[in-house]
Amino acid sequence: MIDEPASPRVHLATIAREWGRIGIIGFGGPPAHIALLRKLCVEDRRWLSTRDFEDGIAVTNLLPGPASTQLAIFCGWRLRGRLGGMVAGLCFILPGLVIILALASLFLASDPPRAILGVAAGLSAAVPVVAVNAALGLIPASWKRAGDARAKQTRWVVYFLAGAVAAAIAGAYLMLLLIACGIIEVTARRRDHTSLRSFVAAPIAAVPTVGGLTALTWVAFKVGALSYGGGFVIIPLMQHDATAVYHWLTPAQFLNAVALGQVTPGPVVLTVAVVGYAAAGVGGGLLATVVAFSPSFIFVLAGGSHFDRLRTNPSIQAFLTGAGAAAIGAIAGASISLGRALGELWQLPLLAAVAVWLLALRRNVVFALLVAGAIGTVAVLAGAPVPG
Repeated sequence: MIDEPASPRVHLATIAREWGRIGIIGFGGPPAHIALLRKLCVEDRRWLSTRDFEDGIAVTNLLPGPASTQLAIFCGWRLRGRLGGMVAGLCFILPGLVIILALASLFLASDPPRAILGVAAGLSAAVPVVAVNAALGLIPASWKRAGDARAKQTRWVVYFLAGAVAAAIAGAYLMLLLIACGIIEVTARRRDHTSLRSFVAAPIAAVPTVGGLTALTWVAFKVGALSYGGGFVIIPLMQHDATAVYHWLTPAQFLNAVALGQVTPGPVVLTVAVVGYAAAGVGGGLLATVVAFSPSFIFVLAGGSHFDRLRTNPSIQAFLTGAGAAAIGAIAGASISLGRALGELWQLPLLAAVAVWLLALRRNVVFALLVAGAIGTVAVLAGAPVPG
């Protein structure tokens, strides 16, 4: 049973300091964040038992939205209740937010220095491979969740392929597809899904049809509340809206936004802040961040004591099996449109080199992005054309 602590064990100042430190040094995405939280809470301070921490990982992986952020909130909640969870989450997010907004102001300036354009071009060449690498990393756990039955595995493959196709050619309908795959899996397992259907269908009626801050709020909400399968699902969920519908970013600039989310510390979902900045400046970046991360705080702080039931609910498990498989396919499919956004031939050998580094040698993502950015800078300063 996951219960809220009866009395505080850790000072809020300590939580603020330690979670802020992780927010500053947490390069490398969710695996790095989980390792840092485990070292702090389980190994060094022994604030949580191994079982408590593993339970936190299990339940936050069942929730839509950024899992490592939710785990950071969960750990703070276990130590000091809702206030501890709020402080932990904010201190984990804020360092990366400040950094990524500062970088967005450079990369999205009306006349950025040529060196910055080179960094962006190099990073952009690596991003499609990073997306493929992320999808491959998510497949084993999702496949295991599907089970051993041939029919369940066949449906998993169908969901994956549907997500890949939708991300590549029909980005506007991706969210509906994710939800549909989840509901189909619930139905296929012959469980009562009335309450679940009501939960996931309700937001659809609220889709805005206008632009401006209303549109930005909706896009950020999709990222925070309806992304199943990990932080990289934000790529296909945002790409079509940001580049084709509202034209906040060009395809090349969107590549840069994804890359900035990878090379900065903290949650990958902070990419949404770059999209918000492009839409409405610093205020837009802050609005998008608040909207995208608010569901994570609500899920954990309001529902933490009910997580045991979440883990054992067969309808929720079935829904996440279907939606998660489609989301992983969408990440893989997004790499196609990301690759199409590359505008210069010199970027292709760099993309191939990153593919060897990540997919064949299985090496570090952040290092690959940093080297790609450096190579892009050298190439552009040496006279290579800058992608439009």
